[in-house]
Amino acid sequence: MTYTNFTVGIGADGVALVTWNAPGRSMNVIDAAVTGELSSIVEQTATDAAVKGVVITSGKETFCAGADLTVLETLSRAFAELLASQGEEAANERFFEDSRKWSLLCRRIETCGKPWVAAINGTAVGGGFELALACHHRVAADNGKTRLGLPEVKVGLFPGAGGTQRIARMMQPADALQFLLKGDQINVERAKAMKLVDAVVPAGELVKAAKDWIAAGGSAKAPWDVEGFRLPGGPVHSKAGMMVFTPANALYRRETYDNYPAARAIMQVVYEGLQLPMDQALRVESRYFAHILRSPQAAAMIRSLFVSLQEINKGARRPPAVPRRTFKKIGVLGAGFMGAGIAYVSALAGLDVVLVDRDPETAERGKQHSQKLMDEQVKRGRADTAARDALLKCIEPTADYVALKDCDLVIEAVFEDRKVKEEVIGRAQNVIGSETIFGSNTSTLPITSLAAAFKDRARFIGIHFFSPVERMNLVEIILGKETGETALATALDYVRAIRKTPIVVNDSRGFYTSRVVGTYLREGHLMLADGVPAAMIENVGRMAGMPVGPLALNDEVAVDLAWKILKATEADLGPEAVDPRQKALLEAMVEKRGRFGRKNGKGFYDYPQAGPKRLWPGLADLQPTKLDPDTIDVTELKQRLLAIQALETARCIEEGVVTDVREADIGSILGFGFAPFTGGTLSYIDGMGSGAFVSLCAGFAKRYGVRFKPCKLLLDMAKKGEAFYGRFPPSQRTAAA
Repeated sequence: MTYTNFTVGIGADGVALVTWNAPGRSMNVIDAAVTGELSSIVEQTATDAAVKGVVITSGKETFCAGADLTVLETLSRAFAELLASQGEEAANERFFEDSRKWSLLCRRIETCGKPWVAAINGTAVGGGFELALACHHRVAADNGKTRLGLPEVKVGLFPGAGGTQRIARMMQPADALQFLLKGDQINVERAKAMKLVDAVVPAGELVKAAKDWIAAGGSAKAPWDVEGFRLPGGPVHSKAGMMVFTPANALYRRETYDNYPAARAIMQVVYEGLQLPMDQALRVESRYFAHILRSPQAAAMIRSLFVSLQEINKGARRPPAVPRRTFKKIGVLGAGFMGAGIAYVSALAGLDVVLVDRDPETAERGKQHSQKLMDEQVKRGRADTAARDALLKCIEPTADYVALKDCDLVIEAVFEDRKVKEEVIGRAQNVIGSETIFGSNTSTLPITSLAAAFKDRARFIGIHFFSPVERMNLVEIILGKETGETALATALDYVRAIRKTPIVVNDSRGFYTSRVVGTYLREGHLMLADGVPAAMIENVGRMAGMPVGPLALNDEVAVDLAWKILKATEADLGPEAVDPRQKALLEAMVEKRGRFGRKNGKGFYDYPQAGPKRLWPGLADLQPTKLDPDTIDVTELKQRLLAIQALETARCIEEGVVTDVREADIGSILGFGFAPFTGGTLSYIDGMGSGAFVSLCAGFAKRYGVRFKPCKLLLDMAKKGEAFYGRFPPSQRTAAA
């Protein structure tokens, strides 16, 4: 029998070798066709007396990248159609059965009576790793690039094909919960240490090792299907069990504030499943999985953090007529913290880097930043000394601008001062080639005005990195009024080369990310000025889904920078453009008390040399009035912090600063940590409904001021009952790009 996605060959040894090699795809993914074909293969090999066992491997560099999550949209449409035609009970039953097909297939492999071995030749994640876990033995090729794991929780789901139940029966429950809730992808050596794979062998011996296990009499029963099996951590309702699940629930709530239903479901499924026989446990898992699959959080996170993210990373916004560019050498002007970080990520991608600063010593210190980062990687076992030395060899520190002459791209990352930037732009353009693209890593200065200092403005573009560069995955590409398509394509190709995610925005004050996150900081300032206790502001920020409270975030980006931006805004736009309460607070912090943030050890928090940071007690003295915390509506505070950011994003769409709804959502999550469970700032509005959001903002505007006044675009959308993803469909944006 022939298959589209698999080949099956039965050797003289009686072992069937199943090779997964989906045509037209760079990686194997799970979809309906794959599920159907593999089901047929399981039955074919199970009923063939000549087959002693089965080895499944991949014909690609990776084993399996998991499920094609776009298939979930098909499931949702089918549910809606059946709900309309046959009612809720029939729709729920069909959805349940369809959503558990891969789980049933994995269980069929596990109980088919023939030993199955997963010969894992490369990365196996999600449903692909669940398939491997359902096999009776797992052999992995010794490949440092291979990653194994169950990352579903990061897109609002959880492993729904037996992953929660098998993992919880393979290790102590505390370790299982940590593995499932973190969603980390681990290397093969760690997987072996955790007993998630049974052997690690050279790549050339992978299939042989798998077959040898079958020939040696490998069992066709999973440990949990053998009579007398005991859970690694003992019964759930035991002293040991209670020492795991009760504190684990408390930790989960402390870390997530119960914003992530999938994470909560993992806790529930493991707890309930470990009290049941395997088949019943899998059915419980499937019930929870079907429920989570239909949750608004999963829908939003899958769309933004999987579908949209893939589209953007594959070049949805790249001008198609411009040939792709490869980079031999790039230049970085400024060897400070940002410039050194840009040099590091560029060298990490294998690019040669010229790192320029005012003198050789300063440039060399910038290179030492890369050495420090690589030394840390070596110490943690994530890199070897050869990789460190190769990376450092890519970076050439110098004070000589002539070294830039052969660069394909030059990025300035000097101090955020217009005169300083204009000086280095002038010096660089005198030596770089006529095809070289020039990028400015500015977070506040308009690109169009900076481009005025460059002789060919079509080659000038904004490339805004986030700090710390090596850890932040987003890069904001800013188009000046005269930026050309070649500059845009080059910037996007570079961001792809350094394996980060780009969003493209048009020039404006603060661009997109800085502009929106500024509203989060301002709202925290105004809450403080109005008398809300500082601790409550910070806790509510995290409860709303932000990574840190607004005051802590301001300390990280620098309080004196917020003060400089406020003064510049007032100078450019007039006193009505700033809130006097915020001005008074920042002036008191910076000018009168010298509290600049983390960088000088004192901001809204104190930063002692020993011990954790703590809120500065003097904040209470800066509050003209103090509200009783028992009288404050916590839900309203959370809504204010999220709504003000979403409202500013809507204004960015209205003004044409952001032109792709996908980039607005991805930028908000990756750029400043906007509550991921919402899917991003615009998905937050769509999830609530434009009408409800306008009503919420209108109410806030009456109580707290015109900053919450809904823009004309939102009023029009509310009137028509429109959503952002309906009014501005991404497919049209992709086609236009």
